[in-house]
Formats: sequence, structure tokens, C-alpha cells
Amino acid sequence: MADEALSAGAVARRLGVAVTTLRTWHQRYGLGPSEHVPGHHRRYTPADMARLEIMRRLTADGVSPADAARWARQAPDPVPVDSVTRSRTRPPGRDGGGTIPVGRAGPAARGLARAAMRLDAEAINETIAHTLAVSGVIATWEGLLRPVLVGIGERHAATAGLIEVEHLLSRCVSETFAATSRAAATTGPARILLSCADEEQHSLPLEALAAALAEVGVGYRMLGARVPVPALIEAVTRTGPAAVVLWSHTRATADPAQLGALLTVPRRPLLVLAAGPGWQADTLPAGVVRPVDLAEAVALAVAVRDSLDQSRGD
Repeated sequence: MADEALSAGAVARRLGVAVTTLRTWHQRYGLGPSEHVPGHHRRYTPADMARLEIMRRLTADGVSPADAARWARQAPDPVPVDSVTRSRTRPPGRDGGGTIPVGRAGPAARGLARAAMRLDAEAINETIAHTLAVSGVIATWEGLLRPVLVGIGERHAATAGLIEVEHLLSRCVSETFAATSRAAATTGPARILLSCADEEQHSLPLEALAAALAEVGVGYRMLGARVPVPALIEAVTRTGPAAVVLWSHTRATADPAQLGALLTVPRRPLLVLAAGPGWQADTLPAGVVRPVDLAEAVALAVAVRDSLDQSRGD
């Protein structure tokens, strides 16, 4: 870690705890920020962070907060945290498998992963909300949420565990994106129709797209998970969207016939997007576009909206 002093919010995100938890540790156990500049809030030094990391890991392993704080206060400046926690709290043979891999994602993603493992909804919500406020929907999805969700999927594939972790995190993400969409609600027509493919239940990426569209002022309708083809065609016929986004997470739900059906409706959309890793580029019907990521899907939707606005203005 770089030798910079950090605010309480930054420390909370790195540790994956709520800011209120930091305040409690400060008030009850004396594990607070030690750097003080007149006229400014106190900030946490690298030595403070090392002690808080011990506190977090020990309490996560079942040590009482009072005992964990006592050990944390006794640690020298700064301390190799892994060696302390392994020697004092980790049973023989434990290999650190209780973590979620997040690849090269930054400190916020690592903190979110730790909060998810503890089922700490308050810390999860704080981390997501802060990143959304600072970086926006696309950066939050790509840099914070996707790495943690992919890591949970990898752990589940290897161990068949973490179902409760995935459910809680998904609920928090859905609620946060819904709040973002409401806060940025547009008054214009809903020109984009968002739908999961038939039998596709993995809807979080579609919810991320909805929030990203709302953020840039593009109106949309969300049908959600597991939309049968007849229902999708009926929705297109009744609403006449300029673009339809059909999401598929796995090959099992990526039947190209669903896309072909969209191209034959009387009120054919100007743009049909096959979004998600389930679709294979060489199986898509002619005229269907497969965006590479969330940013491209948003850009295409914005382009359709702007094109319609310009043509109606002319």
C-alpha cells in the first residue's frame, strides 16, 4: 500500500466494512485515525490501516471484537498482516480459500468481495453507492461489480458454495441500480426495450444497462428475466421500440431463432442487439449487432435515440 493517509470512506472501501463500523472500532476500541492536520478531519496512516486489517481479519475468523482490538493495538508499525492472522487465528491446513478472487481489480473490488463474504449488506451498499456517485454506472459495473461477480462464479464452480453470497450481492446490486434509474428517470419516450432471452434468469447485466441508459437520459422498458418469444414479440408489436436488447448469459439460452423472430415483426426495430456471452457471432442473423461490452451497448442506444430525434426535428 502506498504511504498516504486515507479518509474514513477510503479505508472502509479498502477493508470492505461500513464507515459506521470504523466509527465503532474507533469509539469502543481506540482503533482510529492517528494523523491530524489542523482544520481537517483525521486521516488513517499505513500503520492505522495495518491494525484495522488485523481487526477485520480476526473478527471475520470469529475472534471477539475486544480480543481482536487488543491484538491489533499490540502490533508493531506496520505489521505483515497475513503472518499475524495465520499464526493466531487460522486452523492448520486452512489455505485462505474463504476469499473471492477479483483478478487485477482495485482496492474497492477487494473490499466489496470481503464485505460480500461477510454478508455485510450495509458495507456492500455503501461501496456500490460511492463508486456510482464518483465513477458512474459503466465504470462501477466493469471495475467493481463484474470482477466480484465473476469471482463468486469461479468459486461456486469449484466448490458449489457461495450461493448465499451471490444472492445477497445480487439483491444489493439490483436495489442500487433500481434507485439509480429512478433518480435519473427521463421524461422522453421509452425507445429501448430490454429483455432476457427465453429461460434466461441472469438479469443483472441487463439491469446495469438499464441504469446506464437512465444515466444518459435514454428512455427504456425493462421486461426482465425469462421472456418467452411470443411475449417478446407482443411487447415489440404493442410498443414499437426503436431498439431491442436481448440478453443471453449462456449458450443454452442463446437460440438465434429468437433474434430472427424480432426481425420479422411488422414494426421491426431499427436496431436489434444480441447482448451477453451466450451469443456466438457466427450464429447471429444478418442485421443483428453484438455489442462487445456495456459501454458499446449504451453508445448504440444513444445513437439510435439521437438519429430518431434528428429525423423528427427535420
